[in-house]
Amino acid sequence: METVNALTLRNNLGAVLDQLTETGEPILVSKGRQVRAVLITPEQYKKRFVDWQVEKEKVKFLENIKQLKQKRIGKTDSLTVLRQVRGYEK
Repeated sequence: METVNALTLRNNLGAVLDQLTETGEPILVSKGRQVRAVLITPEQYKKRFVDWQVEKEKVKFLENIKQLKQKRIGKTDSLTVLRQVRGYEK
């Protein structure tokens, strides 16, 4: 992994982006001797973060389905409850 300081990045952004595209390796961006950011390709971003977010949402969705499949506590069916919520029956 190559490290580029912020000033070099600002002055040579096109060349740095070309290098990123050619090598596909992440580029560390430093400022004041500390790494402040990482440049990655869009494919790496999608693989690492977008898919991660989708997986997280999928887990939440499946958990909701599990909760909905649990047995009812009372003897009232869903249609009756819906009518009560809407104010049709009391």
